[in-house]
Amino acid sequence: MSVIYSLDLAGTFVFTISGALAASDKKHHHDIFSVFFTGFITAIGGGTIRDVTLGAYPVAWINDMNYLLAIFSGVLFTLIFRRYIIRISRTLSIFDTIGMAIYVVLGVQKSILYDVNLLAAVVLGMVSGIFGGVIRDTLLNEIPLIFRKEMYATPCLLGSLLFVILYVLKIDSTINFISSVLFIVLFRFLAVRYAWSLPRLTFNE
Repeated sequence: MSVIYSLDLAGTFVFTISGALAASDKKHHHDIFSVFFTGFITAIGGGTIRDVTLGAYPVAWINDMNYLLAIFSGVLFTLIFRRYIIRISRTLSIFDTIGMAIYVVLGVQKSILYDVNLLAAVVLGMVSGIFGGVIRDTLLNEIPLIFRKEMYATPCLLGSLLFVILYVLKIDSTINFISSVLFIVLFRFLAVRYAWSLPRLTFNE
């Protein structure tokens, strides 16, 4: 099992936790099926949109049962240990950020393998990372993070761009993968810690 494939399954696992944890929040009052479905759609949402756009059929989770096992494991882990992991400060944000970072880099890497132009690969990498969270928040009737003040899509876009730059420079693929993931995670945590945000647009009537 390759390092990148292992990280892909790990990303699926933690993104599932992100979705399941959000759905199991007391204010939502969801049953077990709802928790599973939210975790499932969070984990596969961005990757499915990417694969459909690329024409990569069948999509990864349909072709490989290990992804579904990672999703089931993520939901089960959340249901069993929720009361413990919820105590960790910003638990949802931690799982969301790690899953997002892994999915971004996997997305841009897979896009390059399908010979799309490099700018399109950057965009598809970002889409892979953020759309699972967008779908999750929409299902839970929350404002998606990309529409809030804090930086969410920007770390994904820059991390995706970093991967492409290192790819063009012919950096080892594993080093490139890990470096880009760490960049996104660090950028996202710093953005949250110091309340970084992009300038707001104002329109005068």
